[in-house]
Amino acid sequence: MIDRSMIQEHAEVVASCGTPLGRVDHLAGDFIKLTRDSSPDGQHKYLPLSAVADVEGGKVSTIMNHTAATSLLQDEPEAGAGLAVTGS
Repeated sequence: MIDRSMIQEHAEVVASCGTPLGRVDHLAGDFIKLTRDSSPDGQHKYLPLSAVADVEGGKVSTIMNHTAATSLLQDEPEAGAGLAVTGS
């Protein structure tokens, strides 16, 4: 598991393939809340922390490609969601 304290506000979130997913607004429980302006629909999205592979150089990387990571984005954080995320 990653060190939550390393995830900083406004850090870029990218999929394992390098495709941008958004920017960190803040942490919300076991989720990264992404900024509205980085979302295609202008709404906050939530990515489970279990999907994070690494935090380095102000960038958060997921363990999966863009398609898989996008499928995990939620409109509201759901308890227990994303706990069994595995890489693809």
